[in-house]
Amino acid sequence: MGSPWKALSDDSRRGILLLLKDKGMTPTEIAEHFGFTLPALSSHLRILKEADLVTEIKKGQNRFYSLNRRTTSELVRFFDDMYDYNLSSLKEYVENKEGKGRKRK
Repeated sequence: MGSPWKALSDDSRRGILLLLKDKGMTPTEIAEHFGFTLPALSSHLRILKEADLVTEIKKGQNRFYSLNRRTTSELVRFFDDMYDYNLSSLKEYVENKEGKGRKRK
């Protein structure tokens, strides 16, 4: 499995993920939104799939790619935890500063 962080380092792949957030699409539908050739898009989709950021479902002759909500949710939780820690620290700092300011009066 590839690294989701490395896969996200490319602007085009982030754009593909944003496009897939609402519905599954075929490679042809995805390529219409970008200036990609199908081989270039195939490379991006392979990287996203190896990073477990997208899923692929075969329906007849078509392949539909969708956002893997489980993996992307884990990434969101990472940032939520990181910012929650910083916001909690900021809240504590502000409350302590306000408490010290009241004692001086």
